[in-house]
Amino acid sequence: MRIPAADLRAQHDALRDDLRAAFDRVVDASSFIHGPEVEAFECEYAALCEVPHTVAVSNGTEALAMALRALEVGAGDLVAVPAFTFVATAEAVCHVGARPLFVDIDPMTFTIDPEALRRALRQHTVRAVIPVHLYGQPAAMDDIAAVARDGGAEVVEDAAQAHGARYRGRRVGGLGRLACFSFYPSKNLGGLGDGGAVTTHDAELAARLRLLRDHGQTAKYTHGLIGYNARLDGLQAAFLRVKLPHLDGWNARRQALAAAYRRGLAGLPGIGLSEPAADREHVHHLFVIRCARRDALQAHLHANGIASGVHYPLPLHLQPAFAPLHHQAGDFPVAEAAAREVLALPLYPELTDDAVARVCGAIRAWTQESVA
Repeated sequence: MRIPAADLRAQHDALRDDLRAAFDRVVDASSFIHGPEVEAFECEYAALCEVPHTVAVSNGTEALAMALRALEVGAGDLVAVPAFTFVATAEAVCHVGARPLFVDIDPMTFTIDPEALRRALRQHTVRAVIPVHLYGQPAAMDDIAAVARDGGAEVVEDAAQAHGARYRGRRVGGLGRLACFSFYPSKNLGGLGDGGAVTTHDAELAARLRLLRDHGQTAKYTHGLIGYNARLDGLQAAFLRVKLPHLDGWNARRQALAAAYRRGLAGLPGIGLSEPAADREHVHHLFVIRCARRDALQAHLHANGIASGVHYPLPLHLQPAFAPLHHQAGDFPVAEAAAREVLALPLYPELTDDAVARVCGAIRAWTQESVA
């Protein structure tokens, strides 16, 4: 049988009755925009993140853009972002008229390198830093916060892949001035469509975000500022409320599967593994290995009915969309090496131990053939 990279149906089959009940509840109330489901989800998600405020929005990219707008980041500003992440992090910077300043990553955690950030901020004045908790592992937030503070910059977490993760005992979502989440269906906490949220300790920023997401309305048809249409649907809030109580259990299963992969792949020639940093709780949105012959290994897995993914094959500074910034190969060597070598193996809470053993066996066979 084929092993998919992710299997959303397996999760939804187990929750089908609860999801249908949530759908009926929203339809019966005809509360499709704002309303009690959104308000309840915001309270429940704030509790998970150990912050007083969650502002639900339409998607994760809009969450990042809303956070920057709330901080009044705009034209002429620089925002530091890792060179290796999904495009939305830098895309949101451009959406508010600012310019991304790319920074190289740490080779073990794939998150922004604090020392590289320090060097960048010695040369440039930035309004904000967006560390990405890539693949589910929190960035080195205390070091990043210290560098940002020295440079007079705000810190906005991109926690789109790290729902429920912890850094030194604290949940992501409350480690910066603002934090941004995506509820894209494949995330650790995903909707049945798109969705996002911004979390914060700051009541004034939360109030501003609530205005920005809803056309700047201070009262019906009274607009205190120029806003946007960036609201979370009531249906998605209801579906997320069904899933939220399961998140910690699902994350624990992801961690157990990741540990099984590390045991099964330990010592294989040409396969790079990384342990989660000791001061962080990695929730393994993805389980990623490194291999210099990544494409050949991926082809071997595909031939054996095993799906895998490359997240991400081209670092941001080499993307055509950012060509006007005039970067070239070699500018961020750690990010470029990661883009050549990373491979995400199948990982989702419903994945079986036998499937992990089969994946490890296929990789082991490939390494033996490669050595021979």
